[in-house]
Amino acid sequence: MPENSSIEHTEAENRAPQDGSYQPRTRLYVEAPLAAAAPVELPTAQAHYLTNVMRLKAGDGVCLFNGRDGEWRARIDAATRKSCRLVVDGLLRAQRAEPDLWLLFAPLKKARTDYLAEKATELGASLLWPVYTRRTVAERVNLDRLRATAIEAAEQSERLTLPELREPAKLFDALQGWPADRRLILCDESGTAKPIAEALTGAKPGDPYGLLIGPEGGFAADELDAIRKLPFVIPVGLGPRVLRADTAALAGLACLQALVGDWRQSRD
Repeated sequence: MPENSSIEHTEAENRAPQDGSYQPRTRLYVEAPLAAAAPVELPTAQAHYLTNVMRLKAGDGVCLFNGRDGEWRARIDAATRKSCRLVVDGLLRAQRAEPDLWLLFAPLKKARTDYLAEKATELGASLLWPVYTRRTVAERVNLDRLRATAIEAAEQSERLTLPELREPAKLFDALQGWPADRRLILCDESGTAKPIAEALTGAKPGDPYGLLIGPEGGFAADELDAIRKLPFVIPVGLGPRVLRADTAALAGLACLQALVGDWRQSRD
């Protein structure tokens, strides 16, 4: 197979016929408002990606979303190596409500935190909130890096939104102002909590939930005890095996999506 055949295949998939029937494969998150015939000027990094990495040119198609206006088809109107102007020409999917699932997690080592942000975005988490516990090892969280990771994951997974990124906080500071109508699912590694499916029996699909994952090494005993006593907390177990923190977060999100989230719906 020729070395650049996959790039040529992608170029062909993005080439836009004039009848407006196409849906391009390349997908970008943009900040600009999206509406029919609206122009969109891309920042330098995205212009470079389209023209130099994907090798698209004037007339080729791109899918755009901004988390507010749905997903739109657009054509490249003009492009150079450092700039690119698009013109929006058709609505592909209207904006719609998504599951309201927050993920609170103790920061991990850099690569694992990146992985967690990527996969949590793919799984539909609506908010990512790093929280510091007594045994948290990582001292810093690069929110710009996490945002870039979340954008790439949203583009790939065909989400219509990005998850909100909260500034890191101490765990009990975050829980002090917890919304009264949002239950917090505590992944309890002690082995004494009900299995997650049993704990959520009777839960109403679509209600707002949060998921709390502890650090590598788990919560301190008195810390875990204090969390369990909070009135909005539901302790749950994630099976008989000991899971790494990032694995537990993704397993918990998957269970929530299956039990009360949008995994109960079919894909568009």
